[in-house]
Amino acid sequence: MLILGINAFHPDASCCVLRDGELVAAAEEERFNRKKHCAGFPTRALRYCLEEARASIEDVEIIAFPKDVRANFWRRLETLVRYPRRALRTLVDRSANALKVVDVRGHVARALECDPARVKAEIVHVEHHLAHLSSAFFASGFERAACVSIDAFGDFASTMWGIGEGNRIRVLDRILFPHSLGIFYTAVCQWLGFPKFGDEGKVMALASFAQPTRLEEMKRLATTNPRTGEFRLGLPYFLHHDEGVAMTWGEETPRLGPMCSTRMTHLLGAARAPSEPLEAAHKEVAASLQKRLEACVMELLRRRLASQKDLCVAGGVAYNCVLNGRIADEAGFERLFVQPAAGDSGAALGAALFAHHQLLGRPRRLHMRHAAYGPGFSEQQILRAIGGAGLRARRSSNVAAETAREVAAGKIVGWFQGRMEFGPRALGHRSIVADPRRADMKEQLNRRVKHREPFRPFAPSVLAERASEYFQRASDTPFMIVNDRFRPSRAAEVPAVVHVDGTGRLQSVRREANPRYWELIEAFRRETGVPMLLNTSFNENEPIVCTPEDAIRCFKGTPMDVLVLGDWILERHEPVDVRRPADACVGALLDQDPA
Repeated sequence: MLILGINAFHPDASCCVLRDGELVAAAEEERFNRKKHCAGFPTRALRYCLEEARASIEDVEIIAFPKDVRANFWRRLETLVRYPRRALRTLVDRSANALKVVDVRGHVARALECDPARVKAEIVHVEHHLAHLSSAFFASGFERAACVSIDAFGDFASTMWGIGEGNRIRVLDRILFPHSLGIFYTAVCQWLGFPKFGDEGKVMALASFAQPTRLEEMKRLATTNPRTGEFRLGLPYFLHHDEGVAMTWGEETPRLGPMCSTRMTHLLGAARAPSEPLEAAHKEVAASLQKRLEACVMELLRRRLASQKDLCVAGGVAYNCVLNGRIADEAGFERLFVQPAAGDSGAALGAALFAHHQLLGRPRRLHMRHAAYGPGFSEQQILRAIGGAGLRARRSSNVAAETAREVAAGKIVGWFQGRMEFGPRALGHRSIVADPRRADMKEQLNRRVKHREPFRPFAPSVLAERASEYFQRASDTPFMIVNDRFRPSRAAEVPAVVHVDGTGRLQSVRREANPRYWELIEAFRRETGVPMLLNTSFNENEPIVCTPEDAIRCFKGTPMDVLVLGDWILERHEPVDVRRPADACVGALLDQDPA
């Protein structure tokens, strides 16, 4: 049985395909159209997923969509009556989008340029947060676990929790509009001068540079019920409930409208403009915001889900790796699984898994130990990209060892291997790697390639079997989504990946899950004695690269030192004609049959 999951007309449009409960392919549309957080229809991702499954649309039996316009209907109606200004704006902003959601079959047909009659699949609508819960629990490998999803809003809810057991999830409760920890965090990010969609991660990093001296103000913005653990917003400080939140709904990067009322400026002071310098007061607000988010989530978990042994987490707030680290350390669960595509791109997977398990009653087969479900490219395709760019390349008989020597020599290396990752993290398939031992490497990366704010850290990728030598918890964290604290005795060895608070966004790498990346880190260990690399996403100011052409374009557009595409190594040289004798090895291979 083939099931498609599609997240469309919502940020991070994506598609996935399941075959008999196994995940065959999954990808975000932004990787193909190069528009960050694309909120249109995932046309290219859909085509890729069907191609990877070697299937046509006629073979698909169910199309699962993580949005149900009927969910929480009475709260929607009540809100429209209570907030008439928002009602008018909502009708204007969202009516066209709602019509798109209803016509899933038509949009699939248009994306595939086929007759709608060929789209025979049953269309299943899954409530947004139930899709998030499903994406986490059904992919976790846990037989029974608590599940929680937290984001801004989806289907008029911001939070949902329940119990997963076997092939079913029992929803216990939800928190509905207008109360939302996602809105709370994003609104204060706007006040801090970080207004772009996805800027929350920047503020999370900034929070480590100060003490949380503004907690009393944060408690006025977000309160908790000590008996139930549920949170509520101080609504006079926000705009979303009364005026709505304007957002674009196309292929371009989504843009959010203002969320802070004048009451918030009275409470916190004048908002910072993005061009203004960051002062100590801004860092203190960021630290207080982060601590208040953690406190609200921890209270909810302790009051509502503490009886369970394991926990699964999804939703956009689950990208907050500092929060996840605190959950792992203090919430009392034995094991924690955070969906690597925790945000809305992963809702496509959750909707498909919900249809397979809960609606059809089929047994579970998926256990996500890696996230490499995107496109991969043959050597012939890589060679054509190299030849088309007019670059000199050489084939390595031991690419891991050669690359490790380049990294140990201080080179910045683009590392392009196998299938692309699903989710926002580069996990050793579309990565830029560098030497974590060099104290100046963070500054070099930012100056030469990434152009990021200096307060944002880079992540460590460490051999799983050696993680306990460097990290205090050292739990299995393959998705770079849970913070861990460095052992003080070892942090000085790898200054480029140690954040100001002594933590790292750890990725533990197992040989069976990602053999080539494991071999690279092991080769670096043999070269230097350190079983760890600095790992950041292979991009400059765009979505993570998808194709060899994307990787070459990024390599040529930045002063990166080395590019490794499969077994082929490209170093910084003047462009050459691939047909020249010096490049005969590449030219000859380009003429070979792809088989």
